[in-house]
Amino acid sequence: MKTRFDIIPKIENHLHLEGAIPHETLWILIQKYGGDKSLSTFEDLKQRFSYIDFNHFIQTWLWKNTFIREYDDFTFLSDAVLKDLVNQNIKYAEIFISPSEFRNTLEPQKIMEAISKSLINNPEIRISLIVDLVRNLGTDNAMRTLYEINEVKEYGIIGIGIGGLEKEYPPELFTEVFEQARQFGFRTTAHAGEAAGPQSIWGAIRKLRVDRIGHGTRAIEDPELLKYLVDNQIPVELCPLSNLKTRVIGSIEKHPVRTFIEMGIPVSINTDDPKMFGNCLSEEYQVLKDSFDFSDEEINTIILNSIQTTWLDEKDKVAIIKEFREDLK
Repeated sequence: MKTRFDIIPKIENHLHLEGAIPHETLWILIQKYGGDKSLSTFEDLKQRFSYIDFNHFIQTWLWKNTFIREYDDFTFLSDAVLKDLVNQNIKYAEIFISPSEFRNTLEPQKIMEAISKSLINNPEIRISLIVDLVRNLGTDNAMRTLYEINEVKEYGIIGIGIGGLEKEYPPELFTEVFEQARQFGFRTTAHAGEAAGPQSIWGAIRKLRVDRIGHGTRAIEDPELLKYLVDNQIPVELCPLSNLKTRVIGSIEKHPVRTFIEMGIPVSINTDDPKMFGNCLSEEYQVLKDSFDFSDEEINTIILNSIQTTWLDEKDKVAIIKEFREDLK
C-alpha cells in the first residue's frame, strides 16, 4: 500500500543518476555484456549493495559502472531512472552525472547528449543536470571535463559538483576549477562533511565558494560552522539514509537533520544513490516522522522550503510552490 509520503509531491536536489539505476535495468546491462561470475542470480545482484564503509561503497560504485559501455546505455538507464521518479511523484530533480568516469571509451559531450534524449522522452518530470567532476580523478581531469560540458550545456546542465574520495582530495585542490565554472555560468556544489569532517565544509565554502553543500552531515561537530551556515543561509543537501548505509553515522538517530532545521539552515531531503542504498524519497520522509518526530505539517513545510534551495529561477520556484501547496492539502 502506498503511504502519504509516496503520494505527495516531492523534489530531489542530490541524486546520482548512476546510483539510481533500477536493479532490473542494471541486471539487463550486466547480461548484455556477458554477465559477472560473482553473480549467479538477480538476488545476488541485490546482495551486492551492502557496504562495510565509505570506501567499499566507492568500490561497488566503480564495479557497477563497468556495465555502462555505450551511449545508448545512458539513454536506456536514464529512461528507467526518470520513470521510477515519476512513479514516486517526484516533480523536479537536479541529478548528478559523472561522465568523466567513462572517458576511456566514451566522450563526455556525447554521454550528456544521450542522457538529454531521456529528458525529452519523459516530459512528465522536469530535470536539471549537475556534472560531478569526480575529485579522485584529479584536477586536470576536472578542468578538462568542465570545458567539455560547457560545450554542451544546452543539454540541461546547470551546475557542477565534486563527489568521490573526500579525504584524499580536499576541496582546496579545485579552487581554480570552481572559479572557471562560475565564469561559465554554472552553479556549484560540493560533497563535503560526508567522509571528512568540518574542515572539508569550510574548504568548500571559503575556497570553492559553493552555492550549496552536499551532505554536510559533520557540520554538527563545529558550532561556529553551524552558525555560519545559518547566518549565510547556505543550503545543505541532506541524505540521511545514505549516511547511515555508508557508516557516516552510527545510527539514524545520530543524524543532525532536526538540529539543522531547528537552527534555520536551509535544507533539502534527498536519496543520493537510492538503488545502491535500498531507499526512496518517501522513506526518507517516513524516517523524519518516525525517528525525529516531525509532524506531517512540519514535513510539508520542509518540502516547500526545499524548493527554495533548488537552482530553478524565481518564477519557476513560485509556480512549483503554488502547485505543491495545492497538492499537499
